[in-house]
Amino acid sequence: MLYFDPNSSKPKYQQLIDGIIDGINSGLLEHGKQLPSINKVASEFNMARMTVTKAYDDLREKGLISSHHGKGFYVSSTNTKNALRVFILMDALTPYKEILYESIIQNLGDDVSHNLFFHYHDIELFEELITNNLGKYNHYIILPHFNKSVAKIVSKIPKDKLLVLDIDIKEFSDDYSILYQNFETNIYQGLTQSLDKVKKYGQVNLVLSSKSFQYTPDGIIQGFTNFCTKNGLEFDIIPDLDDDYELQANQAYIVFREYDLIKMINWTTKNKLKPGKDIGIISYDDTPLKEIIAEGISVISNDFSKMGERAAQMIINREKGRESNEFYFIDRGSL
Repeated sequence: MLYFDPNSSKPKYQQLIDGIIDGINSGLLEHGKQLPSINKVASEFNMARMTVTKAYDDLREKGLISSHHGKGFYVSSTNTKNALRVFILMDALTPYKEILYESIIQNLGDDVSHNLFFHYHDIELFEELITNNLGKYNHYIILPHFNKSVAKIVSKIPKDKLLVLDIDIKEFSDDYSILYQNFETNIYQGLTQSLDKVKKYGQVNLVLSSKSFQYTPDGIIQGFTNFCTKNGLEFDIIPDLDDDYELQANQAYIVFREYDLIKMINWTTKNKLKPGKDIGIISYDDTPLKEIIAEGISVISNDFSKMGERAAQMIINREKGRESNEFYFIDRGSL
């Protein structure tokens, strides 16, 4: 019944899980059927006893098998659909987070059930949502978008069930699952790729959104400041693009919110200024809208589709480690 492919990149414990689920789906393992003991599987397939235990524990969490003291393990359910339950906690559903969310769900597969929650950068709500949902899911995907440590809160979740996504929690060791954006490096390298165009403007401005749900990691501000300082550029950090703020020609602006981007496009149209010639615009994080608005907006962006795909792989394969996600710069002529 069980078969292990020595050439597969899939871990042995995952092959064991998949083999038992396949046996249930095919009818070979009926309800009440006893499974081989941990010692027998470990001996027969040259596996560590801890590896077999991990696989059986996972199947027990899914509700597919149960253990009887002194008697072994038995199939307790043949309903393998929705056996994997995933808790997803995001900050807010922005257009690019929607791309991330859809990619995660698509790559986890149809047989996975999930619930999506939002904390809106409210640390009390963040803690409450985690605390109230402990023990209800097989896996927890957490996006801890705060410029303060939330390690104590997130560590309530068992590390073998946790994926920290988008934001690194530096206090956690590499035996956690962490897939993050390197904000400081990404904005620095993205702006470096566009240096020749940035230099034609008298000043470069980073537009934040402190009055909205838009979160700006400290790393972005640090990377932007380092880039401008190293290259001898005049620069400013604008807390908010208020209605009475006067945009300036011959300056470049880096914006985050699509609302601010639309405001800038309307202002340039009203004043008969052309992006990429009279004023420079870079938007952070790509969306389909930015490909077409004002003949295309240049972007520095995390690859959210790739991040969602990789996040699903890490959950399915129970991978551990700290990994930086891919980013890209696209010049569409607005700079």
